[in-house]
Amino acid sequence: MADSSPLKLAKELLAILDRDEARLQRIDNFIRGKHDDPYMPPQADDEYKLLAKRAVSNWMPLLIGTPAQALYVDGFRPGQPSEGLPKASSSTSSAWKHWQRSRLDARQAAVYRGALGFGHSFVLTEKTKKGVISKGLSAKKTAALYEDPANDDEPYAALTVTAWPKGEAPGKARMFDARYEYAVTFKSLSDLDSVRVAKGKLHGSTECPVTRFAAQVDLEGRTVGVVEPMIPLQNRINQTIFDLLVAQTYTSHEVRYATGMAPPLLMEWVDENGNVTTDPELAVDSRPKLGPDGNPMPAPINHNARRFLFAEDPDVKFGSLPAGPITPLIESVDMSIRHLAAISQTPPHHLLGQIANLSAEALLAAETALSRKITEFQSLFGESWERVFRIAAEMEGDTEGFDDYSGEVQWRDMESRSLAQAADALGKLKEQLGIPARGLWKRVPGVTQTEYEDWEELAEEEDSVAQLATALTRATPSADQAPAPPGSEVVAA
Repeated sequence: MADSSPLKLAKELLAILDRDEARLQRIDNFIRGKHDDPYMPPQADDEYKLLAKRAVSNWMPLLIGTPAQALYVDGFRPGQPSEGLPKASSSTSSAWKHWQRSRLDARQAAVYRGALGFGHSFVLTEKTKKGVISKGLSAKKTAALYEDPANDDEPYAALTVTAWPKGEAPGKARMFDARYEYAVTFKSLSDLDSVRVAKGKLHGSTECPVTRFAAQVDLEGRTVGVVEPMIPLQNRINQTIFDLLVAQTYTSHEVRYATGMAPPLLMEWVDENGNVTTDPELAVDSRPKLGPDGNPMPAPINHNARRFLFAEDPDVKFGSLPAGPITPLIESVDMSIRHLAAISQTPPHHLLGQIANLSAEALLAAETALSRKITEFQSLFGESWERVFRIAAEMEGDTEGFDDYSGEVQWRDMESRSLAQAADALGKLKEQLGIPARGLWKRVPGVTQTEYEDWEELAEEEDSVAQLATALTRATPSADQAPAPPGSEVVAA
């Protein structure tokens, strides 16, 4: 950071996008099904090329979607002040209003899918006319600079492209540092001399408002998603399926043959002048039709199961060649898919569709690796969301919320179990371990932040009514405690 001028930062960030463009585009191609072609002979015809296109079996969206569909934030619980007393529910409501205003219930999935696919994605928090909102940014259009990319959550500068160069129109981008936002223009990612940076304006935070969501970060600061390590396996599967299609097309059927018999020739009509004609009335003779090589062309034979082959020459022999086996190729495809499942920590039955005769214990064991991977993603993405909530709180003027490093996001419980099973388990936790019932509300399957806050309000109303009824009961004497009427005497036994 010897030279941290806005122009220098903009050039460095655009250079990062230029450096990573080819790698990220290759990952994007594999996600969209644009894979490397399988090996084909140099003189491959159109039929081979068609089989190569049909051999693409894209597993990448499934590798991304399986963990992404288990990642849903349902609430945010702020930390506690130094006195140890819980915060008021208004803090939670304020943070959750920002979430709902940003429509992140639906848009959070795109952030996770981008991070799982490319290795990282970003979220920008900014002030708008509707209030403070957060939105996802693609890794293909966004870059960030860190002093320590392996350990820092806060970048000291970030840039996102809003419009790519088109013709004479320059590209446009937005750059952020710890205080200001800058408008950047450029002619191309590689032409750094064309970069121009406008005067900055305050964005409302004391930190860069761009937050990175990384699926995996090593100590070198490199991010890796679930797609890039699987590209060699995906190519292997495509090659095996291509070989299967070739074998299925050319060798999986019996080939019938006839020996000692010349095939019938394709004939054409000629007129009295020897010219080819299509009018039968003008035809006076016929002759074999010659091909481009000058040789007679054989007539096509229309043969099917209802037609009978015969020959007048007794030396003609008919026979058939057996079909080639394709079972080894099918087994090879299954083996490659199992390798893909093992390396990507995806349950095999998610990829192979084989779920028959599996007990509950076997299914649980098969899902263990996936559950651990999802837990890791929740830890990584949860820290990023907590920074987003802190930045949003500062932009809204909530200094206490900005200094809250103890807040936690609440992830939806995606385990497959019925509500009755969950209720039974939660009831045992309350009765046998003495956990307060309110502390278990968050663990009810499917409960949202809004429902949780509604329950708290209803519980407070019920507590108020119960306290009022208790106070009235204590203030009202019962019949056996009523005072004796005036003039009455008490007779001792």
